[in-house]
Amino acid sequence: MTSTIWKNKAVEGKRALHSLWQRTLSLFIRVRLAKTVYQNIISQATDYVYITTPYLIIDYDLTEDIKNAAMRGVDVRIVTPFIPDKKLIQIVTRGAYPDLMEAGVKIFEYTPGFIHSKNVVADDEFAVVGTINFDYRSLVHHYENAVLMYHTESIPAIKEDFEAIFEASEEILPENLDSSWYRRLIKEIMQLFAPML
Repeated sequence: MTSTIWKNKAVEGKRALHSLWQRTLSLFIRVRLAKTVYQNIISQATDYVYITTPYLIIDYDLTEDIKNAAMRGVDVRIVTPFIPDKKLIQIVTRGAYPDLMEAGVKIFEYTPGFIHSKNVVADDEFAVVGTINFDYRSLVHHYENAVLMYHTESIPAIKEDFEAIFEASEEILPENLDSSWYRRLIKEIMQLFAPML
Protein backbone atom coordinates (compact mmCIF):
# COMPACT_ATOMS: atom_id res chain seq x y z
CA MET A 1 0.00 0.00 0.00
CA THR A 2 2.79 2.43 0.92
CA SER A 3 4.69 1.72 -2.29
CA THR A 4 1.52 2.41 -4.31
CA ILE A 5 1.14 5.81 -2.62
CA TRP A 6 4.79 6.67 -3.40
CA LYS A 7 4.40 5.53 -7.01
CA ASN A 8 1.30 7.71 -7.38
CA LYS A 9 3.16 10.70 -5.86
CA ALA A 10 6.09 10.10 -8.21
CA VAL A 11 3.75 10.01 -11.23
CA GLU A 12 2.03 13.22 -10.05
CA GLY A 13 5.43 14.86 -9.58
CA LYS A 14 6.54 13.88 -13.08
CA ARG A 15 3.31 15.22 -14.55
CA ALA A 16 3.69 18.51 -12.66
CA LEU A 17 7.32 18.83 -13.77
CA HIS A 18 6.38 18.04 -17.38
CA SER A 19 3.58 20.63 -17.26
CA LEU A 20 5.97 23.25 -15.84
CA TRP A 21 8.51 22.44 -18.56
CA GLN A 22 5.84 22.82 -21.30
CA ARG A 23 4.66 26.18 -19.90
CA THR A 24 8.25 27.46 -19.62
CA LEU A 25 9.09 26.31 -23.14
CA SER A 26 5.92 27.89 -24.47
CA LEU A 27 6.89 31.20 -22.81
CA PHE A 28 10.36 31.16 -24.39
CA ILE A 29 8.89 30.46 -27.82
CA ARG A 30 6.31 33.25 -27.53
CA VAL A 31 8.77 35.78 -26.15
CA ARG A 32 11.64 34.90 -28.53
CA LEU A 33 14.03 35.62 -25.73
CA ALA A 34 17.29 35.41 -27.71
CA LYS A 35 16.09 37.84 -30.35
CA THR A 36 14.84 40.22 -27.66
CA VAL A 37 18.18 40.13 -25.84
CA TYR A 38 20.08 40.80 -29.07
CA GLN A 39 17.72 43.63 -30.01
CA ASN A 40 17.98 45.25 -26.57
CA ILE A 41 21.78 45.14 -26.55
CA ILE A 42 21.96 46.59 -30.08
CA SER A 43 19.29 49.24 -29.44
CA GLN A 44 20.85 50.44 -26.18
CA ALA A 45 24.45 50.55 -27.44
CA THR A 46 26.04 53.99 -27.47
CA ASP A 47 29.68 53.26 -28.39
CA TYR A 48 30.11 49.90 -30.14
CA VAL A 49 28.51 46.53 -30.89
CA TYR A 50 30.64 43.68 -32.22
CA ILE A 51 29.00 40.50 -33.52
CA THR A 52 30.33 37.18 -34.79
CA THR A 53 27.95 34.76 -36.45
CA PRO A 54 28.40 32.03 -39.04
CA TYR A 55 24.97 32.74 -40.54
CA LEU A 56 23.47 36.19 -41.02
CA ILE A 57 19.88 35.58 -42.09
CA ILE A 58 18.01 38.19 -40.10
CA ASP A 59 14.49 39.52 -40.31
CA TYR A 60 13.37 43.10 -40.88
CA ASP A 61 13.24 44.04 -37.16
CA LEU A 62 16.76 42.90 -36.36
CA THR A 63 18.10 44.41 -39.59
CA GLU A 64 16.55 47.76 -38.71
CA ASP A 65 17.90 47.65 -35.14
CA ILE A 66 21.42 47.02 -36.44
CA LYS A 67 21.11 49.73 -39.09
CA ASN A 68 19.66 52.24 -36.62
CA ALA A 69 22.54 51.65 -34.21
CA ALA A 70 25.06 52.37 -36.97
CA MET A 71 23.15 55.43 -38.16
CA ARG A 72 23.17 56.93 -34.68
CA GLY A 73 26.97 56.65 -34.59
CA VAL A 74 27.52 53.30 -32.89
CA ASP A 75 30.51 51.36 -34.25
CA VAL A 76 28.70 48.23 -35.45
CA ARG A 77 30.90 45.43 -36.79
CA ILE A 78 29.75 42.01 -37.91
CA VAL A 79 32.12 39.11 -38.65
CA THR A 80 31.01 36.17 -40.78
CA PRO A 81 33.08 33.36 -42.31
CA PHE A 82 34.98 33.81 -45.57
CA ILE A 83 35.08 30.03 -45.90
CA PRO A 84 31.48 28.79 -45.51
CA ASP A 85 30.19 25.41 -44.48
CA LYS A 86 27.15 25.94 -46.73
CA LYS A 87 27.59 27.90 -49.99
CA LEU A 88 23.90 28.80 -50.42
CA ILE A 89 23.73 30.14 -46.86
CA GLN A 90 26.77 32.29 -47.59
CA ILE A 91 24.95 33.78 -50.60
CA VAL A 92 22.03 34.77 -48.36
CA THR A 93 24.43 36.04 -45.67
CA ARG A 94 26.31 38.16 -48.19
CA GLY A 95 23.00 39.35 -49.60
CA ALA A 96 22.41 41.18 -46.31
CA TYR A 97 25.70 43.12 -46.58
CA PRO A 98 24.73 45.98 -48.94
CA ASP A 99 21.74 47.14 -46.90
CA LEU A 100 23.72 47.03 -43.64
CA MET A 101 26.82 48.63 -45.13
CA GLU A 102 24.77 51.46 -46.61
CA ALA A 103 23.69 52.33 -43.04
CA GLY A 104 27.31 52.34 -41.83
CA VAL A 105 27.71 48.80 -40.50
CA LYS A 106 31.21 47.41 -41.01
CA ILE A 107 31.26 43.86 -42.32
CA PHE A 108 34.26 41.56 -41.97
CA GLU A 109 34.86 38.05 -43.23
CA TYR A 110 37.16 35.82 -41.21
CA THR A 111 39.74 34.58 -43.73
CA PRO A 112 41.83 31.97 -41.82
CA GLY A 113 38.98 29.47 -41.81
CA PHE A 114 35.37 28.89 -40.85
CA ILE A 115 34.39 30.99 -37.83
CA HIS A 116 31.57 29.37 -35.93
CA SER A 117 31.44 31.56 -32.82
CA LYS A 118 28.24 33.35 -31.88
CA ASN A 119 29.28 36.30 -29.75
CA VAL A 120 28.11 39.82 -29.10
CA VAL A 121 29.90 42.45 -27.04
CA ALA A 122 28.75 46.03 -26.54
CA ASP A 123 29.99 49.15 -24.77
CA ASP A 124 32.28 47.22 -22.37
CA GLU A 125 29.09 46.39 -20.45
CA PHE A 126 27.25 43.55 -22.16
CA ALA A 127 28.30 40.34 -23.83
CA VAL A 128 26.54 37.22 -25.07
CA VAL A 129 28.41 34.00 -25.77
CA GLY A 130 26.58 30.87 -26.80
CA THR A 131 25.02 28.87 -29.60
CA ILE A 132 22.54 31.45 -30.94
CA ASN A 133 23.16 32.33 -34.59
CA PHE A 134 21.80 35.47 -36.18
CA ASP A 135 19.32 33.47 -38.22
CA TYR A 136 15.64 32.65 -38.10
CA ARG A 137 16.08 29.05 -37.02
CA SER A 138 18.24 29.89 -34.00
CA LEU A 139 16.15 32.88 -32.96
CA VAL A 140 12.74 31.25 -33.35
CA HIS A 141 12.78 27.48 -33.77
CA HIS A 142 15.75 26.00 -31.95
CA TYR A 143 16.31 25.78 -28.22
CA GLU A 144 19.65 27.53 -28.10
CA ASN A 145 21.87 28.37 -25.14
CA ALA A 146 23.84 31.49 -24.32
CA VAL A 147 25.27 33.33 -21.38
CA LEU A 148 24.32 36.99 -21.01
CA MET A 149 27.01 38.94 -19.17
CA TYR A 150 26.69 42.37 -17.63
CA HIS A 151 29.73 44.14 -16.17
CA THR A 152 31.66 40.90 -15.72
CA GLU A 153 35.43 40.49 -15.61
CA SER A 154 35.39 38.46 -18.82
CA ILE A 155 33.99 41.22 -21.07
CA PRO A 156 37.40 42.88 -21.72
CA ALA A 157 38.81 39.49 -22.74
CA ILE A 158 35.90 38.98 -25.15
CA LYS A 159 36.56 42.43 -26.65
CA GLU A 160 40.26 41.53 -27.02
CA ASP A 161 39.25 38.36 -28.84
CA PHE A 162 37.17 40.46 -31.22
CA GLU A 163 40.14 42.75 -31.89
CA ALA A 164 42.21 39.68 -32.84
CA ILE A 165 39.39 38.46 -35.08
CA PHE A 166 39.24 41.84 -36.86
CA GLU A 167 43.01 41.68 -37.44
CA ALA A 168 42.67 38.25 -39.04
CA SER A 169 39.64 39.23 -41.11
CA GLU A 170 39.10 41.14 -44.30
CA GLU A 171 36.79 44.16 -44.20
CA ILE A 172 34.23 43.95 -46.97
CA LEU A 173 33.99 47.14 -48.99
CA PRO A 174 31.21 47.98 -51.47
CA GLU A 175 33.56 47.45 -54.41
CA ASN A 176 34.37 43.92 -53.12
CA LEU A 177 30.75 42.77 -53.27
CA ASP A 178 29.72 40.43 -56.03
CA SER A 179 26.41 41.96 -57.01
CA SER A 180 25.92 40.12 -60.27
CA TRP A 181 22.33 39.60 -61.34
CA TYR A 182 22.46 35.84 -60.84
CA ARG A 183 23.84 36.20 -57.27
CA ARG A 184 21.05 38.64 -56.43
CA LEU A 185 18.50 36.26 -57.98
CA ILE A 186 19.82 33.29 -55.98
CA LYS A 187 19.81 35.40 -52.81
CA GLU A 188 16.19 36.52 -53.37
CA ILE A 189 15.03 32.96 -54.05
CA MET A 190 16.89 31.64 -51.02
CA GLN A 191 15.46 34.46 -48.87
CA LEU A 192 12.00 32.99 -49.48
CA PHE A 193 13.17 29.89 -47.64
CA ALA A 194 15.00 31.82 -44.86
CA PRO A 195 12.77 30.43 -42.08
CA MET A 196 13.94 26.96 -43.01
CA LEU A 197 17.64 27.76 -43.50
